[in-house]
Amino acid sequence: MPENTGQERTEQATPKRKQEARKKGQVAQSKEISSVMILMVSTAFFYFAGSWMFWNLSEFISGVYLNIDALRFNDVADATAFSVETLYKLLTVLLPFLIPIAIAGFVSNIFQVGFQINTEAMTPKFSKLNPISGMKRFVSIKSLVELGKSIIKILFIGSIVYLLVKNDLMAFPALIHQDVGQILVFIARASLKICFFVCLAMLVLAVLDYLYQRWQYEKDLKMTKQEVKDEQRQTYGDPKVKARIRGVQMELARRRMMEALPEADVVITNPTHLAIALKFDAQEMIAPRVLAKGAGYIAQRIREIAEENQIPIVEDKSLARGLFKMVEIGDYIPAELYRAVAEVLAYVYRLKGMYGKT
Repeated sequence: MPENTGQERTEQATPKRKQEARKKGQVAQSKEISSVMILMVSTAFFYFAGSWMFWNLSEFISGVYLNIDALRFNDVADATAFSVETLYKLLTVLLPFLIPIAIAGFVSNIFQVGFQINTEAMTPKFSKLNPISGMKRFVSIKSLVELGKSIIKILFIGSIVYLLVKNDLMAFPALIHQDVGQILVFIARASLKICFFVCLAMLVLAVLDYLYQRWQYEKDLKMTKQEVKDEQRQTYGDPKVKARIRGVQMELARRRMMEALPEADVVITNPTHLAIALKFDAQEMIAPRVLAKGAGYIAQRIREIAEENQIPIVEDKSLARGLFKMVEIGDYIPAELYRAVAEVLAYVYRLKGMYGKT
């Protein structure tokens, strides 16, 4: 598709354009949401299970140092056994912390963009290794915006942390007379308090960043009027060709309608604007059927063919309007029009000397 650089991108992206962008990995996604989710889960874990994790790690490390003299690695098997045991104990303590973090990061991304594996986005592209293109991305407007966002985030969160630490500075001199355990408890409480308020601050930043990413995403995918037309032409075909096909189809249908018109029993008119041709055969039909209908020029042709074939023409404005609006060509008339049509057919049969024929 040729680009139309001379046109402004004023049209909203079509579903097809968004789907193609999604396949390329272009989605409205905020990294701040993933960060705040991971931080919130980490803070919650340390609040509820931090002491358990601390004492288990302390016990393990203390055990290693206390028994270091007893360690003997006579061969590779001994070293391997010690490494496996150490890794097992570390994983026992760390996995309950790492698994919720991984789930939080995964869920935060699924929440934003849904689940989809984009093979095209994962395919290596050597064009990305071009240093000239890399420099262009580095000095682009988007990179400057991201730099500005990072500076604002650092200043905002840094100010909150400074205010929190400033309030705890008065308690620092008293820590000199405390034992190690009490100092660690104080540090843990201060850290959790800082993490809690940082989470709230990052949550606000994440919401604002997500709204900005949505706006930027919609802006980047905007299309020119010509691009929209080209896409519709590729998807649905050329409107001119479709109009020509519809015209040919309508002409063929009109021709078949006119060919079946001589079989009609009566033509009901409006009297000049509408014309509807009806046929009824009591032995084959459950109700009268519309063979032809039309307005304007088509109505005039229906009357002319009816006159040529000596088909009675009856003027009934309300009935003609009802039939034209409610019944398509080839369909039976609805039950609410039975009585009016029966009166017209009875009149026609009288004209033909067939009154009483069913």
